[in-house]
Amino acid sequence: MTAHQNGTISTGASEFLLNCFVRSPTWQLWLSLPLSLLFLVAMGANGVLLITIWLEASLHQPMYYLLIFLSLLDIVLCLTVIPKVLAIFWFDLRSISFDACFLQMFIMNFFYAMESCIIMVMAYDPYVAFCLPLRYPSIITEQFVAKAAIFILARNVISALPIPILSSRLHYCGRNVIENCICANMSVSKLSCDDVTINRLYQFAGGWTLLGSDLVLIFISYSLILQTVMGLKAEGAMAKALSTCGSHFILILFFSTVLLVFVLTHVVTKKVSPDVPVLLNVLHHVILVALNPIVYGMRIQEIKEGIQRLLKKGW
Repeated sequence: MTAHQNGTISTGASEFLLNCFVRSPTWQLWLSLPLSLLFLVAMGANGVLLITIWLEASLHQPMYYLLIFLSLLDIVLCLTVIPKVLAIFWFDLRSISFDACFLQMFIMNFFYAMESCIIMVMAYDPYVAFCLPLRYPSIITEQFVAKAAIFILARNVISALPIPILSSRLHYCGRNVIENCICANMSVSKLSCDDVTINRLYQFAGGWTLLGSDLVLIFISYSLILQTVMGLKAEGAMAKALSTCGSHFILILFFSTVLLVFVLTHVVTKKVSPDVPVLLNVLHHVILVALNPIVYGMRIQEIKEGIQRLLKKGW
């Protein structure tokens, strides 16, 4: 071990070890089977969605480009987390370099925030369709999607970049074993001998500010849609609104519920096994990725018809 000028002690290690469900080793075997299946479903479903939108000329419309963005994001997020978890389960490959750990930390925080932001922007589409139908072609354009993509990237790079930077600047002076399957910010930071108050505050305040504002805007959008539809006398207007917004609402409900459960398990750590928040964190990175293309593919008629046409061509 070596001493730093500020008096902290460094292990000199060049890597972390991910301590994944070591308290419940049988979990590794039983989890690896559904986890690998969910991973295949997530990759396959997103792949089918991307190919369908790419090949079907009728789907070359502005809001479907956001679906492409969402699918690509989900694929990268899933590939960043799940293969490493499965490698730990199957081959006990628990080591991860400092650089790879902080890169994974950035991708998880960056892409997770981007997913929330994309879902928020996508909620704007049905709002315009129901509340401003005559202006829809002039508002939801390719330029709108391009500007939205730039905003999504810029906002979340600026908000997510400080998280791995703050963690990487800490001195790790005792243990290098992360009690998690992934390089979550606080799981890594608490190994440091430095004060991590800033890390905790930034993670909490930044996360709730961004995700909270996205959820508020989404529910305002749906409230305005509901208010507009209830004022219409057209037959089937309510059913059409529910059908259009149903897929979106399912994903938002799952997204916010998992986040709430994850936070609550951290708050009541003395009453909940430490493995529970770890499990929720891992599953969140694959279940939502698998759900997104399936829900949108089944609920949006144009995509469903596009998939059916491609399948017929394939046969």
